[in-house]
Amino acid sequence: MFCAGAPMANAQPLVTGGVLTGPTGMTLYTFDKDPAGAGKSLCNGPCATNWPAFMAADTDKASGDYNIITRDDGKKQWAIKGKPLYYWVKDSKPGDRTGDGFNNVWHVAKP
Repeated sequence: MFCAGAPMANAQPLVTGGVLTGPTGMTLYTFDKDPAGAGKSLCNGPCATNWPAFMAADTDKASGDYNIITRDDGKKQWAIKGKPLYYWVKDSKPGDRTGDGFNNVWHVAKP
């Protein structure tokens, strides 16, 4: 079972079934309140408990539409076109997309 509460550093996102996923096939999401290109995540604290960041290692290199932002805690997070990427804690297996449309501000990330 996937443990979204323990984010780990990964290589850049993968495309699986037309959506972005982490290396284990778990769906990635974007947050409408994150301003594209700002290089910042507005999902911190309790928000980040439910929507763990898709972390990047210090050695990861951005390319193409993928970039890396620095979170408020100084850790690195993957983004697409400047929009930070997140997991949803309630997705339990690869292919789950239960966070899509949550509160009308969370959406499945697409390439």
